[in-house]
Amino acid sequence: MNGDPRSILLAPVVSEKSYGLIAERGKYTFKVHPRAHKTQIRQAVEQVFDVTVTDVNVSKVPAKPKRRGMTSGTRAGWKKAVVTVAEGQTIEAFGPGV
Repeated sequence: MNGDPRSILLAPVVSEKSYGLIAERGKYTFKVHPRAHKTQIRQAVEQVFDVTVTDVNVSKVPAKPKRRGMTSGTRAGWKKAVVTVAEGQTIEAFGPGV
């Protein structure tokens, strides 16, 4: 992770729950770098998408054990950030239908 905001925001989270948060409350969900903190996430979203961030909530998604036949392993854990933008603003990267 360097000073580039695109190294902090790894990917948008695409799920029914995350799209429901966008439609109801203006909250956008991102997969972020594991060592990123709230201030870095806020600055990265504001720089990349040119919006005003009002709130950032961060959580860790734990690793899950997975099995396929006799082979077992784990799916990697990751860090999730739910970002609230100012009222009336949107992030276009999540699609025009939202």
